[in-house]
Amino acid sequence: MTRPLPRPADVLLADGRIAAIRPLAPTDRAGLMALHDAAGDESLRLRFFSLSREAARAYVDHLMAGSGDTVATLVATVGGTIVATAVAERVGPDLAEAAFLVADAEHRHGLGSLLLEHLAAACRDVGIRRLVAEVLPANHAMLTLFRGAGFTLTQRNDHGVLLVEMSTEATAAAVEVADRRERASEARSLAPLLHPRSVAIVGVRRDGSGLGRAVLTSVLEGGFTGAVHVVHPEVDSVDGVGAFPRLSDVPGHVDVAVVAVPAHHVLDTVRDAARAGVSAVVVISSGFGELGPDGAAMQQRLLRTARDHNIRLIGPNCVGVMVNDPEVRLNATFTRSVPPPGGLAIASQSGGVGIAFLDLARELGLGVGTFISLGNKADVSGNDLLAAWLDDPTVTAAALYLESFGNAPKFARIARRFAERKPVLAVVGGRSASGRRGGASHTAAAATPAVGVDALFSHAGVLGCASAEEMGRTALLLAEQPLPRGRRLAVVSNAGGLGVLAADAADLHGLDVPELSSGLRSRISDHVAGTVGTANPVDLGAGACADDVRSVAAALLASGEVDALLVVLVPTSATPAQPLVDALVATRAGFPATPVALVGLGGLGKGAEGVTVFRAVDDAVEAMGAAARYASWLATPRTLPASHDEERAAAARGVALGLLDDLGDGGGWVDAADVPGLLGPYGLEPVGRLANDLGTATRVASDVGYPVVVKIADRDVVHKSDRGLVRLGLDSDEGVEEAVRAFAAELGRSTVPVLVQPFVRGVEVALGVVRDPSLGPLVMVAAGGVATGILDDRTFLLPPFSRQDAARAIRSLRMWPLLDGYRGAQPVDTSELERTVVALGDLALDVPEVAELDLNPVMCTPNGTVLVDVRVRLAPHPYDLAAQPRQLRS
Repeated sequence: MTRPLPRPADVLLADGRIAAIRPLAPTDRAGLMALHDAAGDESLRLRFFSLSREAARAYVDHLMAGSGDTVATLVATVGGTIVATAVAERVGPDLAEAAFLVADAEHRHGLGSLLLEHLAAACRDVGIRRLVAEVLPANHAMLTLFRGAGFTLTQRNDHGVLLVEMSTEATAAAVEVADRRERASEARSLAPLLHPRSVAIVGVRRDGSGLGRAVLTSVLEGGFTGAVHVVHPEVDSVDGVGAFPRLSDVPGHVDVAVVAVPAHHVLDTVRDAARAGVSAVVVISSGFGELGPDGAAMQQRLLRTARDHNIRLIGPNCVGVMVNDPEVRLNATFTRSVPPPGGLAIASQSGGVGIAFLDLARELGLGVGTFISLGNKADVSGNDLLAAWLDDPTVTAAALYLESFGNAPKFARIARRFAERKPVLAVVGGRSASGRRGGASHTAAAATPAVGVDALFSHAGVLGCASAEEMGRTALLLAEQPLPRGRRLAVVSNAGGLGVLAADAADLHGLDVPELSSGLRSRISDHVAGTVGTANPVDLGAGACADDVRSVAAALLASGEVDALLVVLVPTSATPAQPLVDALVATRAGFPATPVALVGLGGLGKGAEGVTVFRAVDDAVEAMGAAARYASWLATPRTLPASHDEERAAAARGVALGLLDDLGDGGGWVDAADVPGLLGPYGLEPVGRLANDLGTATRVASDVGYPVVVKIADRDVVHKSDRGLVRLGLDSDEGVEEAVRAFAAELGRSTVPVLVQPFVRGVEVALGVVRDPSLGPLVMVAAGGVATGILDDRTFLLPPFSRQDAARAIRSLRMWPLLDGYRGAQPVDTSELERTVVALGDLALDVPEVAELDLNPVMCTPNGTVLVDVRVRLAPHPYDLAAQPRQLRS
């Protein structure tokens, strides 16, 4: 039921180099012995509490021989040489002793913390909940390692030796520490790619054709400020650029090699790059993973060669990279659509979308600093780039086009950290309804790929866009305007119909177009064609002059009644149009804290400084809505989820694994009798009692107290209400008996199990858990009962989330007024509903074997929340990405 332990992994050291962490192999004796033999006297003393070389060698023999008590023995290699080891040996049912040794030359490069994370994961997956280490007080490096890792830690002194004990649980603090270290490592590893000083192009044809020649032309025309080289076996120069037979012949260091040779020559080129010590290779060539198993195998060999030689790989099957910094000016792509320089960093999994976005940015005047075409993402991914860009002061926002999430929980964490500082915009391909997964539960049926991505983006503060065009327009507004303080939009136009359309669009995009106060309307009334145009939208009339625009815009921006201003201007024969634009620009300069956008039809607005210009009303309102959503997300307090209950999690997962053993391969739906044992620790057990025969059913009903609800309790029956297998409000033994007999007849059995519950009235809500194969667990909050399958009133949350996140999800439902006391009804106890939602999130993370869970309906009352129908499906779940230790994409 658990993954093979442990899995080999490539990792980034603190200085940006690539290392590998893997299990000890039978062929490692010589390498492991060399590591111990090379250890300095002080390292030897701190590790073995003596200077005995014989003891160290005996320990190597012990490790190579293996032992039933050994949980895991890991080695870290750099360039194929073993430079560190970590060992965990069982000393109790859930306790293992840990020991580490790092080569003296590799101290302070982060190997210890990486090995600790991987060792903890390996132990966690075989039931080891605690690691203990004996540490000499003088071993400051080891003590710092444990204390700074973020794991729950205790220590005590035992006769001059410190016993340090830590939990193997990947706590939020431990994950945050690891993420912070990874961001720094990614920045160092990708620095030669993102800030290059030299580039070499491999695959430039002499006849002037081909992608390699196109890249060279782009580099030269772009005015790259660093050194440019060409690799060609037969010529001395191309287009005046010096050519060399091999990368290893190029003088000086090459930061970036761009490869555009046929696929079957790429591996040899990367081997040559390894000999030359190239830092990053951008493979434009296609013919790899996108072509099936043979291409994927070639791509894997390419990746392995790059990783073994400390090379970061972009692509293959990409369009190149662009570093638009004025001090660099590298356009190593085969497009000449170069936008103006700026702070936007772009990563695109699709080359075509990337080129289109660059062209759009150039057209919009949107400043771009970096463009990376990811291609097949063999190595460098969007996660890597976000991590490297997060602390880069030259990056002010990120725009992503993605078609997959290699590690969605990691993306959620990195993107959320990024969005807390600067905007992240994203377009995701493959979100259509045709991707809908089949599922027996309401939750699974509702969890389309699109809603999963929406939940991910909502959690992380990512501004999801439907197209590259929408992403570009939104990025332009965010780059040029301050964030709005709220959702109140003022609309001013000299064509009333367009103002009305803007107000309609505002409603679609989550903005309010509030009616202005009588005092404000009075102040602007002298500048509109009649008082009907003063309410908002404000209609200036076709004859509006520059003073009208100036006075009305100033009054609105100074009023405190609106958070953003949209002005729509149409050229007319009644008055020159450009003075109107000039008046808006001049007025806007006096109110820099409020965003102002202009829709200038007929080409109006070009060069309108301080005002963001759009071609169409809906484009402007759509971007304003996105900015308001982002501002709202930033303004909402983000508290950490409650502390994790490790004992509860271990107990619940143990129950789940036991049930899975009974269910057999593939798992299945859990019997009603087993549900309380699994969900009870989370407060999620259904109300009522089970009965397996007619006599027991009536006795239980009397104990519960009439009126009661009786329903079938068979895990193979999905939609009970549709088949008449639920009876409500029964108030007598005779009614219960009749219901049970009817259930048996419907199912063609002599006896049937039933659940007898008190009859509870309340507002019906549906909650659930489903596990997306890419994104991980999702928690659904929706309108409940029969309405779940009819009304599209639902939202999804990505665990872990806080009580505040649950509250926001509940209040986002259209049915929220029913919970809040609609038309004088008493409000329900939403705090208990919030607790239930949070408990579902905890369960989803603690027990990854929960594949589907439906709570429908959940009866919400003024006195609490009652679960009346619970269904759980378990399935094997070998590996939890959310708890994955640091490692590069595999």
